[in-house]
Amino acid sequence: MKFFEHYASPDYVPALGNKTLGVEPVFHEGVLVYKSQLGEWTEIGANTQIVESSMDDYSYTAGDNQIIYSEIGKFSNIASHVRINPGNHPMERVTLHHITYRRKMYGLGEQDDADFFEWRRSNKCVIGHDTWLGHNAIIMPGVTVGTGSVIGSGAVVTKDIEPYTIAVGVPAKPIRARFPENIVEKLLQIAWWDWDRLTLEARFDDLNNVDQFIEKYAP
Repeated sequence: MKFFEHYASPDYVPALGNKTLGVEPVFHEGVLVYKSQLGEWTEIGANTQIVESSMDDYSYTAGDNQIIYSEIGKFSNIASHVRINPGNHPMERVTLHHITYRRKMYGLGEQDDADFFEWRRSNKCVIGHDTWLGHNAIIMPGVTVGTGSVIGSGAVVTKDIEPYTIAVGVPAKPIRARFPENIVEKLLQIAWWDWDRLTLEARFDDLNNVDQFIEKYAP
């Protein structure tokens, strides 16, 4: 992955899915990327903000996303209006308001509360490989969404989600596994998302049939 900073540009980029991707990320209109790393074959939809995060190869955001202090794996499908790691407020203080940690804004100090922001950073989100985060889902601070998992539209994920699990609701709860346990174990062992480009191209057609895929590549 490469380090990127990208700021909103009036340059036109075709709608999501209409442009051939490559080793350099594609940024759509109104994108802000700050102190973040992006992999190859990635696409960042319009009006997305990515701050102090990483997004690995082949992952994309559909647009109007806010992502901060997060690690996102490969082949992640992030629908529009998904928010990953929304800011926590200091509930133990007298006031929840950010006047106590964004002091400079209010003329109440020369420095902001660095310890508070480090606390936020320490509660990062981790999104596994080959995940699907549905429209308007929210992944709360410190949560891990396991590889292969599906998060339903509008879900609020407050606890870790195991790999290859479908979770929906507020708060999000698992409703079923995508595959039987033995299939999940074999997919995790194969770890196809780590194949290099040439291997992926050679084996691309095998991705459409789980049973044949397991039979062919499971150790």
